[in-house]
Amino acid sequence: LMDMPSWLKPGVYGAVCGAAVFAIAGFSWAGWVTGGSAKEMATDAADTAVIAALVPICVSQAQADPDSTAKIAAIKGESSYKRSDGVIEAGWATMPGSTDANKVLARACATELSN
Repeated sequence: LMDMPSWLKPGVYGAVCGAAVFAIAGFSWAGWVTGGSAKEMATDAADTAVIAALVPICVSQAQADPDSTAKIAAIKGESSYKRSDGVIEAGWATMPGSTDANKVLARACATELSN
């Protein structure tokens, strides 16, 4: 093994401890995130943006429905957690070219239609 000069030992310990403190402070207070967390946040932001872009299409489909007045009144009469079911049943949360309704879109569309 190599002999380390005695004056170097405190410097190495200080560098290791300083790096640990710096990392803890960065992740705790400075807003650093891991790659997985960053990917999750980006996915959530993208999903939110897509739903926000699709809500006007859902509302437009609702307005084009000949029975929209009765269906919207029924949706408004439901409890808040059941309103999305009415939008799905009406078919407004199924986007053109798709066969399945989007539940998150249905929830956002029901909120928009209820306002």
